[in-house]
Amino acid sequence: MKSQDVRVWEIRRNKSSKRPSYEVRWKVAGKPFSKTFRTKALADSYRAGLVKASRAGEGFDTETGLPGSLVEAAPSLTWYEFALKYLAMKWPHAAPNSRDSMNETLTLVSTVLVGKKPGRPADAVLRKALRGWAFVHGSNEGKEEPPAKVSNALAWVAKASLPLADLKNPAVMRSVLNALTLKLDGTPAAPETVRRKRAVLSNVLRYAVEIGELSENPVASVQWKPPKLAKEVDRRVVINPVQARELLTALSYVGLYKRARGRRMVALFACMYYGGLRPAEAVGLRIQDCELPEKGWGRFILHKTRPTVGKRWTGTGKVHDHRGLKNRSEDEVRPVPVPPQLVRIVRKHVAEFGTAEDGRLFFNERGGVIGSSSYSRTWEEARALALTPEQVASPLAGTPYDLRHAALSSWLNAGVDPAEVAERAGNSVDVLLTRYAKCLDGRQHVANQRIEALWDDGSGTEDTSETD
Repeated sequence: MKSQDVRVWEIRRNKSSKRPSYEVRWKVAGKPFSKTFRTKALADSYRAGLVKASRAGEGFDTETGLPGSLVEAAPSLTWYEFALKYLAMKWPHAAPNSRDSMNETLTLVSTVLVGKKPGRPADAVLRKALRGWAFVHGSNEGKEEPPAKVSNALAWVAKASLPLADLKNPAVMRSVLNALTLKLDGTPAAPETVRRKRAVLSNVLRYAVEIGELSENPVASVQWKPPKLAKEVDRRVVINPVQARELLTALSYVGLYKRARGRRMVALFACMYYGGLRPAEAVGLRIQDCELPEKGWGRFILHKTRPTVGKRWTGTGKVHDHRGLKNRSEDEVRPVPVPPQLVRIVRKHVAEFGTAEDGRLFFNERGGVIGSSSYSRTWEEARALALTPEQVASPLAGTPYDLRHAALSSWLNAGVDPAEVAERAGNSVDVLLTRYAKCLDGRQHVANQRIEALWDDGSGTEDTSETD
């Protein structure tokens, strides 16, 4: 509540303490206030401010006794203080992969938003301290103390970190955005990675606006364009059905005399190619989610995925997350029709290897979840067996995810309605047509033959004679 009923008294000297002090006294709406200063000059200056505000007709707050012109602004949080505050708010409700992205972005920005205080740690130590300790919320509580180098590095960051308000300076904001184009090791980041980190930073700064630390999001005030993101799948990665069969056959020979490593994964990769499943969806597939008749089409009822994210981000001490389908609510399911070829492959796999304790179709020798590094390494070995040296050196089926690209492209090229393909794939039609409407490998050669046939006069040479 504001009041203009203000009375300011003369300064009173306090002689009771060993060192004399000076007290400014005033009253607002009958309520007394006072403030003590060590020197008379400071007291005179403060009293003059009260008198000036009163004569100007300012309203004095009846709780604090101060006019708006004398209210001390709260010191701005440093970037590092704010980043820790944001992390504590966001971490408990974030998915493991989101935690990883958040940690990476906060670490990168924090290495940029520091002043020039002496004693800056080596870059490797600074990254380790921020990424491994400061921005991993709760993971080190109750555990060992951080190494001395880490503690010293974090103490330096706390002192050297620039004020959050500095981001309102376009030059500072631009330097942060430019830093997003690099990985933590200083090498260029992929366009998709830059886009993801920019989205995280924008979300962080929206929170600063929400709690009143910033008046507006400074990201929007800078004319900065991220690297162009390729929205379409590279057609060179898409394999044709013959190549797919050769790759699946080659898988059965990988590690043939050592735990049948490749043979255990034939059906896993077949689910990606014949069913269009994402790798994490295939890894999490359980026998109770499958309808596998002896003849004809079957069906998968997908509802869980098992992406590899790392112990640091799951919060459970396990490497794999256990979550719902991408872009769907936690309990939503997606039925996927299964062609007879895949039904036979999965039935054969179950007959040979059985299932894990929880019903998972695909598991390692110890019954654990198959990690992305494990199936990616096996896939590289299968490519070397099935493809020519030129194809191995090319992007053709370079990653397991390219099997899904091939599946969706094949369905579209076969004339399947895009809405049906999108439903099976778990995408929107817009995303599907933007990313997956690709031709099969070798399709251009077929088109060239058909065009050439239009011009062929039967002699095997082009007719270039003139006619009257």
